Amino acid sequence: MAATQGLLPTGALNLIMPMRILRDLAQAHPLFLQDALTHPAQVSPRPSGSYVTIGVFDGVHRGHQVLIATMVEAAHSNHHAAVALNFDPHPASALGYEPPPLLTTVEERVEQLDALGLDALVMLPFTKATARTPATDFIDPLLHHLHLSELWGGPDFALGYRREGNISFLQRLGVERGFAVRIVEPLVWEGKVVSSSRVRSALKAGDIPQATGCLGRPYRLAEPVVRGDGRGHTIGIPTANISPPPERLIPARGIYVCLAHTEHPGTYTAVVNIGTRPTFTTDHLVIEAHLLDFRGDLYGQVLALDFIARLRDEWAFPSADALVEQIHKDIAQARAVLGGAPSGQSVL
Repeated sequence: MAATQGLLPTGALNLIMPMRILRDLAQAHPLFLQDALTHPAQVSPRPSGSYVTIGVFDGVHRGHQVLIATMVEAAHSNHHAAVALNFDPHPASALGYEPPPLLTTVEERVEQLDALGLDALVMLPFTKATARTPATDFIDPLLHHLHLSELWGGPDFALGYRREGNISFLQRLGVERGFAVRIVEPLVWEGKVVSSSRVRSALKAGDIPQATGCLGRPYRLAEPVVRGDGRGHTIGIPTANISPPPERLIPARGIYVCLAHTEHPGTYTAVVNIGTRPTFTTDHLVIEAHLLDFRGDLYGQVLALDFIARLRDEWAFPSADALVEQIHKDIAQARAVLGGAPSGQSVL
């Protein structure tokens, strides 16, 4: 297919359009280049193709951010669209492996990727058929539907059946088919490569500074508030409980300082317990947040918890009074971490 010509009228140069989300490459008709460019002031009226990157991008960590932001800047400087192909579910599921716990929901991933200035995001299901697709057959639709000009990735990037489409393969194919392969070196922070697996390991160990440093933002769990057993209310420290789906990564058990964001907007310092409440012998994992200085009813609202610091392990106490005494110490420590006014009474 010939390169797209003349699709962006001069009048469109002053428009700012949001990132397009496509569920099928076939939806990427050449006309999508006409109105999907997020930064039209930086592109010519004749976008000649796309710069494309492919991956799961779980967590959209700082390494992903560097790769995509660099690609976006290069694409717009050279009058191209910047496009990411994102796989969901995780390829491990189709390959017969246990998928890693996810750092982001699909919705969170889309929000983070949109903030990087992409023009289009193609959400592709990764199936067994996808896993069996030869690398050449995977590239062909990118050339046909997206007018692939440059394929961007890290040095270990590969696609296609049994990862046959490694960098050297893709470079040879690019010479034949008319596209370039651009390699962005991994981001190194504190002597190690930033990766999704590094973030997962940090969170599983309760190492919040490490996870935050890799992500470039606090790790977040956002879910509707569900009813617990009311134990917090009976001891004078009411909590809001959330129950993430089993595929989400839950940080190590313990007591955390979080920023809690409510739907009707408000942001509060929160002391969050992740554990089984051994003082009361709960038989299942709970995530319960005590919002400082909050009054109101959160049931049914989405509560977003940004993890700022880990205070301690979860301990069993000899009595409820001893537990309450420690929680007040945790509250004081949380205030020291984030600052704030004296605690008010929270009511759920």
